[in-house]
Amino acid sequence: MDPSNDHHKRMDSLNEVNYNDEENDVEYLGDLDGKEDERLWSSMSERNGSMRIPLLRKRTNNTSQIAVIGAKSCPIESLDYEMIENELFKQDWRSRKKVQIFQYVFLKWGLALLIGIGTGLIGFFNNIAVENISGFKLLLTNNLMLQGSYFKAFLAFFGCNMLFAIIAGALCAYIAPAAAGSGIPEVKAYLNGIDAPSILAPSTFFVKIFGSIFGVSAGFVVGKEGPMVHTGACIANLLGQGGSRKYGLTWNWLRYFKNDRDRRDLITCGAAAGVAAAFRAPVGGVLFALEEAASWWRSALLWRTFFTTAMVAIVLRGFIQYCWTGKCGLFGKGGLIMYDVSNEVATYGGYDILAVIVLGVVGGVLGSIYNALIDKVLRIYSIINEKGPSFRVLLVIVISFITTCCAFGLPWLAKCSPCPTDSSVKCPTSGEGNYKRFQCPDGHYNDLASLFLNTNDDAIRNLFSTTIIREFQIPSLFIFFVTIYFLGIITYGIAVPAGLFIPVILAGGVYGRILGRLFQTLSVLDTGLFSLLGAASFLGGTMRMTVSICVILLELTNNLLLLPLVMIVLLISKTVADCFNHGVYDQIVKLKGLPFLEAHAEPYMRHLVAGDAVSGPLVTFSGVEKVETIVHALQSTGHNGFPVIDGPPFSDSPELCGMVLKSHLLVLLKAKYFSEERRLSGRDILKKFSPFDFAKPGTGKGLTLEDISITDEDMEMYIDLHPIINASPYTVLETMSLAKAQILFRQLGLRHMCVVPKSQGRPPIVGILTRHDFMPEHILGLYPQIKSQKH
Repeated sequence: MDPSNDHHKRMDSLNEVNYNDEENDVEYLGDLDGKEDERLWSSMSERNGSMRIPLLRKRTNNTSQIAVIGAKSCPIESLDYEMIENELFKQDWRSRKKVQIFQYVFLKWGLALLIGIGTGLIGFFNNIAVENISGFKLLLTNNLMLQGSYFKAFLAFFGCNMLFAIIAGALCAYIAPAAAGSGIPEVKAYLNGIDAPSILAPSTFFVKIFGSIFGVSAGFVVGKEGPMVHTGACIANLLGQGGSRKYGLTWNWLRYFKNDRDRRDLITCGAAAGVAAAFRAPVGGVLFALEEAASWWRSALLWRTFFTTAMVAIVLRGFIQYCWTGKCGLFGKGGLIMYDVSNEVATYGGYDILAVIVLGVVGGVLGSIYNALIDKVLRIYSIINEKGPSFRVLLVIVISFITTCCAFGLPWLAKCSPCPTDSSVKCPTSGEGNYKRFQCPDGHYNDLASLFLNTNDDAIRNLFSTTIIREFQIPSLFIFFVTIYFLGIITYGIAVPAGLFIPVILAGGVYGRILGRLFQTLSVLDTGLFSLLGAASFLGGTMRMTVSICVILLELTNNLLLLPLVMIVLLISKTVADCFNHGVYDQIVKLKGLPFLEAHAEPYMRHLVAGDAVSGPLVTFSGVEKVETIVHALQSTGHNGFPVIDGPPFSDSPELCGMVLKSHLLVLLKAKYFSEERRLSGRDILKKFSPFDFAKPGTGKGLTLEDISITDEDMEMYIDLHPIINASPYTVLETMSLAKAQILFRQLGLRHMCVVPKSQGRPPIVGILTRHDFMPEHILGLYPQIKSQKH
């Protein structure tokens, strides 16, 4: 008797979803597939926030309605991170000379160098462009205000903001919709093994750069730091394409990287380089990639990532020193958010620790509310955005109008303050500076205007300043906090490249300064340091990162004495916020319907085994298979991997030979590598094919069945699959815990996991698990009774 029979009987009784249930009269329609179903899936996924799901049509009298059951198949494919071990690739590795191995290693480091230099150059270009474009707009507005031409100042401010917003929105809406948002969730999903379309395409790269410049210059409450992570990943992807036949770039050295494993490593380096370019924090970039972005890591990758971020720091340092000579327009010594508080001695006592604990709790609560509201707003925006590009641009215009009215109108509510007598700078300032006159008489300044009518980077510098104590009044700080908090929420999700770091740092810095003023009589910490700790608490409450955020803030502020306080506030804010919801990037990944595999399994998966999640008919091939069978399987299924089972006369009993990929089958069909008899081809395939013939293309469309012409005579011939079979696929017993299987699947970066029977005398394979089989929608669709066991 099969020892697993009892378990299967138990699960069969649990499973109330019966595809042939006469009582419910349900007919299985199969998984959505093809372009015709793409439109239906798009609308369903945006409404439900889930991935593609198989359809059941429930017949009711003379009508049919679609019911949603499970999640077996998805238009978003997984990446092939697994090392394919077949005869062709083994022979290639055996035949490689030492010089070729040296070329491969040298090119790895060479591409890491190019990624660092390229990301550093783009980061500098972004900053110098934003500083000069925004600076021109703000100087024009300020000069008109000083002349008393208030209406002209508003028209100039409004016109510039609207023009830049329309340019950024049009670029995103019409050229590259995938460039909207920060891009960090998409990069995180890619490194998890999800091949979402267009997220690293050249058009996305172009729009990410210029859309971010114009979006930030338009005065939106967004940052350019998140988009820089996406930009660095795009640079790495373009460099790691392995050459291009279209443009004649097919150098043999480049062809080493025509696989997903090496591209994953390069894109990890690119994501780290993006953080380093955004914050001038090379170590923080490495830790960000390790903690937040990458799902898979190893020591060799750590060294290359560190080398890449070091190159970014060198490039930025060189160009910034050049700009200190005054040859970069309005860039000057600013442009990159660097807040040097190293001169401030961070001494603290018991009351300061109490204040830090309060900051952490407040940051956790506000961060969880922030994430919840962003989730609601994104769901509303998805309904608007799916109506077409024109509606996306219209939404950008509406948000730009609201932001402009707040930035120009709210400073009128602030009281004019007399200029400080001991100030070492001119008050009010005629150009850049803290003391904006706005509508105030001579000798007075408007503190709220110095926050709103400034670039976001300069506003953060003002808040973090340790030399300013009472420049900003508490009512003005409260107005600015409420405005930035809600503008940051409603701005994220529009068709503009938008980072979340700057809005979060701004809002956190403001309430940190408010609490610093309240604790001023008890605490010895400067209010500027309170502002920094407030930003840290809000970052921990929204993004739920600790180590990387801590190091990034320390690299920004150049003050290691703050390390214990930053660590405490980050741990408290993250712990408090985790009691309410998930991090903002995790929420966005889920909302986009990307089948992301978490590092931990859901609790209810412990009650299931691997065999319980296997569903659908299993399509297998023989070691020497008929062409007609292969073509029919490729036409009728959307599977990307097929088990190969050998039987007599090639083996005494049925045995699992391995897995064969759809892309490899298409190469054989394209080359018409057929034989008239059902026999082994031997080593002839090693002479006819090169491993690079089976390499995965970069961007764009790969080989499809429609590109191959198969005649009726070809259909009757045979293909020997043994030379291209992955002879060592990862397998698990059908009785393995589903939770354990998911952890293995994610840690090994698999696309297919074979489930084999525990007992002999049965077929050598039970089924295949893909990432969609581990999704809660699929499992809870199969076993709805275990929903009560989720928590």
